[in-house]
Amino acid sequence: MARRRTIFRMLAIQRVLVRFGLDDIIKETHLWRPLRFLFYLAPRRRDGSAPLGERIRLALEELGPIFVKFGQAISTRRDLLPPDIADELAKLQDAVPPFPAEQAIGIVEAAYGESVGTVFERFDDEPLAAASIAQVHTAKLKAGIEVIVKVLRPGVEEQIERDLAVLRMLAGLAERYWEHGKRLKPLEVVEEYEHTILDELDLMREAANTAQLKRNFEGSDMLYVPEVYWDYCRPEVLVQERIYGTPIGDMDTLREAGTNIQLLAENGVEIFFTQVFRHNFFHADMHPGNIFVIHTDPERPKYAAVDFGIVGTLSPEDQRYLAENFLAFFDRDYRRIAKLHLDSGWVPPGTRIDRLESAVRTVCDPIFSKPLAEIPFAQVLVRLFRVAQRFDVEIQPQMILLHKTLFNIEGLGRQLYPQLDLWKTAHPVLKRWMDEQLGGRAMLRDVRDNLPQLRDALRELPAILHHLGEQAAEGRIRFNVQSPELEDIRRQLGEQRRQRYWLTASATSVVGGALVVTLGSLPWLGWTLLGAGALAAWVARP
Repeated sequence: MARRRTIFRMLAIQRVLVRFGLDDIIKETHLWRPLRFLFYLAPRRRDGSAPLGERIRLALEELGPIFVKFGQAISTRRDLLPPDIADELAKLQDAVPPFPAEQAIGIVEAAYGESVGTVFERFDDEPLAAASIAQVHTAKLKAGIEVIVKVLRPGVEEQIERDLAVLRMLAGLAERYWEHGKRLKPLEVVEEYEHTILDELDLMREAANTAQLKRNFEGSDMLYVPEVYWDYCRPEVLVQERIYGTPIGDMDTLREAGTNIQLLAENGVEIFFTQVFRHNFFHADMHPGNIFVIHTDPERPKYAAVDFGIVGTLSPEDQRYLAENFLAFFDRDYRRIAKLHLDSGWVPPGTRIDRLESAVRTVCDPIFSKPLAEIPFAQVLVRLFRVAQRFDVEIQPQMILLHKTLFNIEGLGRQLYPQLDLWKTAHPVLKRWMDEQLGGRAMLRDVRDNLPQLRDALRELPAILHHLGEQAAEGRIRFNVQSPELEDIRRQLGEQRRQRYWLTASATSVVGGALVVTLGSLPWLGWTLLGAGALAAWVARP
């Protein structure tokens, strides 16, 4: 039954594409290609003369949250999209069609068990913003504090589960039949994405993420994170401080206010690297709809971020690996990059380092030290994909969120300040982090962190030494070392002792028997000894 629903959903997706005149996508789709003529029987809601960008946006909105999020992600990449399509997809950032206010109020009242009039001084019916997962209403607490109330969309979980089933099915087919399926790990990628988007459906988790980021940037002059009002938060309702600022995409207003755009861009790079490496907790949904600028002091503008439903973390090993790769790139040490890929297991063990080094240099050298505006990102991506394919580089699902965030950050940087020297801005941040991880301060920090365990061990040391001393005096100390290698050595020594014993017995018997036979006395004894010697020699064989 579940598989049948998945197939029907795939058919419905292609039907929506036809209705909006996106026929080329179906023509390029291998699945269901033999049946695509059936979809042309479906009536179109819009004719093909409507702008392509508008038809793509409307199709993504109708297909649901996962497709809207895809549109949001690529909307920041104006270097990869025609301007008209980029403009339309940008509307997906905070202008998705809202659901009725009556439904929002019903969800809020069900969560609190009382009317909105009892909980809030004011609750505005008109939504401030609507997105794929939830929509936002403004309100005022009884204490007089202006807040936003974020409410999950009705039925959003069922929509997402339905489309995740489609993604799992397609990933399974790709992994089984596609030549690059094993290397790109589509099933693991979908599983990683599933965890991410399902976590986003719990607004209590988003509240906790917001509170953690606020603690991380407490007192920062670069980023402001709103206050969470925990008493009003529920899994389907989030209440937090209302932010007043200019959307990051409104460049005209920022320029008219005399905002220091260069400082803003440089601070954005530092915020990102600080989140990833110093805090190991980064905002992973940084499209323009979630970023505002507070420019009351235009010379020292400050970011304000919202919507922390998706955050990312890395293991210490992945952190170190990424930092070393970035620093090797900044130093143009392409051999180091190749060796890091080999050591991490991201490329097959037999890969020639010199060949991988040459391929990496070919991609990276032309873009080194160039401002964002001069980097042909589309060409770089194509070259990187070719290198990955040639050297069987395996995809790392745990890095998907970071790749998505980097994709958004680089796109935002191009819009904000195309002259930004990303390498010059990021290098000192990474260098400082590596010094902190490997320098003297890191050693002192490790000692400090392990001080409680060290103190407990020192406290127990005198009793342990006293006990060992008593056992040594009484001859009761025994060492029991278990090791496969030691067991092999022990067996070999035992075999050698056995062989020596029987060879000695054999030689003694043979010599004694020969003497007895030669002397002519008791010949039967001599031949018995010779036979015993032969038998002993046979037993002594390896």
